[in-house]
Amino acid sequence: MAVQQNKVSKSRRNNRRAHDSLSAANPNECANCGELKRPHHICAACGHYDDNEIIAQNEEIDLDEEAA
Repeated sequence: MAVQQNKVSKSRRNNRRAHDSLSAANPNECANCGELKRPHHICAACGHYDDNEIIAQNEEIDLDEEAA
């Protein structure tokens, strides 16, 4: 079992951990609907990416009840 040779002070330990914190997210505004979204990702609210509709939303699909 490893045993430390000298005590590591709280200051030295915390200085080593200073770069381990997480940074906050950087959300962008969707150009189509204005909702916040992650950069370089499809908007979850409207399904658009770079002014192109990638994912059709359920509200926009019209299915005939006879066909379904």
